[in-house]
Amino acid sequence: MPLYRNIPIFLPELACKNKCIFCNQQTISGTHSIPQPHNVAAIIKEHIATIPPNAHIQVAFFGGSFTGLPMATQIQYLQAVQPYISRGNVQGIRISTRPDYITHDIVTILSDYGVQEIELGVQSIHNDVLLASGRGHTVEHIEQAVHIIHNHKISLGLQMMIGLPGDTHAKAVETAQTIIDLGARSTRIYPTLVIAHTPLAELYKKGLYTPLSLDEAVTITKDIYRLFVSNSITVLRVGLHPSKDLHNPEYVLAGPFHHAFKELVETEIWWDIFEKQLPSSHKKIEIHVPHNQIQYAIGYNATNKQKLQKHFDSVNFIASNHIQEYECTYRYY
Repeated sequence: MPLYRNIPIFLPELACKNKCIFCNQQTISGTHSIPQPHNVAAIIKEHIATIPPNAHIQVAFFGGSFTGLPMATQIQYLQAVQPYISRGNVQGIRISTRPDYITHDIVTILSDYGVQEIELGVQSIHNDVLLASGRGHTVEHIEQAVHIIHNHKISLGLQMMIGLPGDTHAKAVETAQTIIDLGARSTRIYPTLVIAHTPLAELYKKGLYTPLSLDEAVTITKDIYRLFVSNSITVLRVGLHPSKDLHNPEYVLAGPFHHAFKELVETEIWWDIFEKQLPSSHKKIEIHVPHNQIQYAIGYNATNKQKLQKHFDSVNFIASNHIQEYECTYRYY
């Protein structure tokens, strides 16, 4: 399998004319300064030095709504990457943006400059949730943008959030299924946090918004994560990157933030697997699991192993390179 690496260039809140009620991009991304086009070359050089030479590398403009920038500015950023694409140091570019900032003309230019993947912040496919969250676009904008991107044969990523105002467990599952149906190849799952200095923070202080608990967020994410995996959708991220600001209670007022959120989700997925397949009790058990998932099978802080030890005298996990993801074999003795 090819090794994929991104060179991230964060442009927090740059070009985003809309103010979603949950958004404070500088806190979420941990970025307090915005790289300019003339800084791009240095960022690429710094990252390339640490990436294996056989990797498929993309320069990724994240954090803001890239296509909301003036076209001249977009081109300046894109042009800064071209020498590295020409020399083969970088294979392409990926950007993130809003569905309503996508047009045929814009995507044509992106394609001409080597943009291989476009990620859209969809967040929800329910208009009531989009409206309550101040997204400033509708489901129709999402569908139109997806159609344009597919027509240009650019890989599509659709990001979603859980726990937005008006959202529910069932609506989150419907959003995930629609992301699959729309032909996305990748996704990101973000739980909604109450970030200081946002309209959502004011609603929370007034008792007009209740964030998900950590347990609720893990349960919802577990269900949609399994849905994505079973439909061969690459889940690029589960939970927000644990930047320094997100550990600061002055910035994150409430919500299901955890530094190992994905590990909590994976732990629950594996516990579901064990509950369905293992006998209620036995003296000793040896569990063979995929090599790259053994930490999740054992569980965050060995949670799953501790639960199993209530039913077995001895529990031993063995990593295997011959077992598919989310599958396992057992030996009792």
